[in-house]
Amino acid sequence: MNSQKICRALVVFAALAAFNSMAGAQQSSSGQGVKQDAKAVGHGIGNGARDIGHSTKHAAVSVGHGARDAGVGIGHGARKAGIAVGHGARDGWNASKHAVKHVFHKDD
Repeated sequence: MNSQKICRALVVFAALAAFNSMAGAQQSSSGQGVKQDAKAVGHGIGNGARDIGHSTKHAAVSVGHGARDAGVGIGHGARKAGIAVGHGARDGWNASKHAVKHVFHKDD
């Protein structure tokens, strides 16, 4: 559940609880219904906030892991490219060295 849905649910729950508390206050002179409704609203808001926090953490972890995987992929690609350039340079040097020796008739 995303944060917008959670916030909407919290607002609806708070409105219903407020409506019920007004109806309960008219019926109860001791005010216990109002206290219980306020407590229920507080628990609902706390639970919704916890859900939002967990969703945010999950999203952050997913983004972090994606960034880490991308970085590892880039690093491995750079390593492979570096090795290929090194091997190409070595092969080019060996070919040049062989060609120079061949020109001066000092073959390997």
